[in-house]
Amino acid sequence: MLLGTVLVLLLLGGGPASAHAALRSSDPADGSVVKTAPDAITLTFTESVGLLDDSFRVFDPDNQRVKSGRTGHADGRADTARITLPDKLGTGTFTVAWRVVSADSHPIAGAFTFSVGEPSAIPPALPSTSVENPATSGLFNIGRYVAYIAAALLIGTAVFVAVCRPPDVRPLRGLLLAGWWALAASTVFLLLLRGPYETGTGPAQVLDPSGLTRTLGTRPGLALVARLALLAVAAVLLPRQRGLLQERRGEQPSRAALLTGAALAVGLALTWAAAEHASAGIQVPAAMTSSVLHLLAMAAWLGGLTALLTLLYRASVPSRVVSGFSRLAGLSVTVLVVTGVYQSWRGLGSVSALTDTTYGRVLLAKLAVVTLLLVAGARSRQTVTTVTRGARGARERTARNVTVETAEAQTAEALRQEQKEARVPEPVGGRAAGSSGESSAVPTAASKLPEKPSAEKSSAEKPSVEKAATEKAATEEPSGEKPVAKQPALTPAEDAQRRALRRSVLAEVAVSVVVLVLTTVLTGTLPGRAAAEAATAEQSAGLPVASVTNIPFEIGSPGVRSVSGKVQVTLDPGRVGDNGLQAVVYGPDGGFVSVPELRLSFSLPDQDIGPIDAKITDKGGYWAADAVNLPIPGTWEMKATVRVSDTDQVSESKPVRIVR
Repeated sequence: MLLGTVLVLLLLGGGPASAHAALRSSDPADGSVVKTAPDAITLTFTESVGLLDDSFRVFDPDNQRVKSGRTGHADGRADTARITLPDKLGTGTFTVAWRVVSADSHPIAGAFTFSVGEPSAIPPALPSTSVENPATSGLFNIGRYVAYIAAALLIGTAVFVAVCRPPDVRPLRGLLLAGWWALAASTVFLLLLRGPYETGTGPAQVLDPSGLTRTLGTRPGLALVARLALLAVAAVLLPRQRGLLQERRGEQPSRAALLTGAALAVGLALTWAAAEHASAGIQVPAAMTSSVLHLLAMAAWLGGLTALLTLLYRASVPSRVVSGFSRLAGLSVTVLVVTGVYQSWRGLGSVSALTDTTYGRVLLAKLAVVTLLLVAGARSRQTVTTVTRGARGARERTARNVTVETAEAQTAEALRQEQKEARVPEPVGGRAAGSSGESSAVPTAASKLPEKPSAEKSSAEKPSVEKAATEKAATEEPSGEKPVAKQPALTPAEDAQRRALRRSVLAEVAVSVVVLVLTTVLTGTLPGRAAAEAATAEQSAGLPVASVTNIPFEIGSPGVRSVSGKVQVTLDPGRVGDNGLQAVVYGPDGGFVSVPELRLSFSLPDQDIGPIDAKITDKGGYWAADAVNLPIPGTWEMKATVRVSDTDQVSESKPVRIVR
């Protein structure tokens, strides 16, 4: 089977794709020294960005905030941010902290320095560039999780009713209402929390009216308002369409209800596509279409599972309903595969990004979870086939029983009618003739009567007649509603199969919740293609990225009991101030090597600084230090001392560039 291929293709597109913005360049450039003070600071990004009231903070050499002008886009270009500076800026090193919102609705932040005249003797400390407030971000993510689950519940249940057409939808009314209320509440919650989320402030800022006003003017805010409007329309129109929340059994959704529900479902899906990854990057129209189809297919599959499970536990489900959902799930998986292939190409950009980026690793985790989901679905499909065959057999047995009972009732009715017609009055004087002892030559009417059924036979026929009459009355409802077909009884084996189907669907629903959570995580994770673009942009802009240096070494004479390898040292972020350090020792074959001792030190010969001991410790497979302070920019000399035994060690050096 192609199950393995389908799984890979499906999960490679498990979530929406494209990019967060990345800083492409700055004017003045990071770490630059200019002769005269600039009149403005301009940042250029890889995609369009939204500006905040506090997008720029400029600090002078004494770490005092500079009174700056208004923030706007340079020359009307949406991919830029610009702020004007005062005329008398002074000399020394200035620090710029910036924060904007990328086109896919995620905030990004950073900081850099530039100097006027000459650098300050003591470089200023860079302000925190944390993108988010932990409490606000956590609450915002919870709201997003609830919104995804609620959308799947609302849309999936409605699709289940419209496509699978269960005979009684009343047990599903609670799911529809729960999905509607949860989606409405989470949307209001996200709308209020959007302002603090973008500015990186605490949850208490939801009470600030100015934040809500600014949110209502942004694309994510407008998408949330549109979602609320669509939910309001659904609350008004859908109950009036006697197809989804009907009281009468046996009725099917009207055409108006189907068209209204389809339009509302597509509109709700668009509120996600228009405000997240699909709305930015390459091929936006195709990406948004793919995102809408992906979300609707996910909702139809996972929400429909929940609806089916509810019916299996609260009502008798005809086999045609279960088979109908099986076909719906197959179509949903097909749509997920097609859209997933496109979104995976758009989001990852390369095969290596699948393992080298956080986005790719989360995608792999989702692959493993959906593998379990599809295996459970295949098992459910086998159970559906067994249950369908059992239900067909039960219907055939019921039909045979009804035929026999009907024949018995007709026979009893015919006997009673024949007896009624055969009864005639006895002739006058008949008894006198008989008393004389002469036998009558003329046969009486009584002699032509058929034999009267025995008491035992009558008593055996009576229950069958009464049973048929009772069943007929039971199928008629005094309210004049259409009669509900009597469900055929299942054998113990068939009932066991139905219970197995309940358990299988329950397992699918539980796993589907995990899938939705991972999908939500993906929508907030920087995709692989975007990560590569951001790294390229930072390097071209001269911005600091993690520094990786390889120091080869060899102990002993070449070829004679020699030990060779290399030490790979990573400095993050590779700039002035504290840096995280990790070092790994590799052998000649490229495999990890454990050594008794490794020491690292840094020197800046031009400034006569050092050596500074990195004070690394063995972490079990690698060596690390949490904070190595390198106070001045320049080309430092990094020396590694590797000891492989009690008597054998070697020291080698490599230059490493540290920027502001």
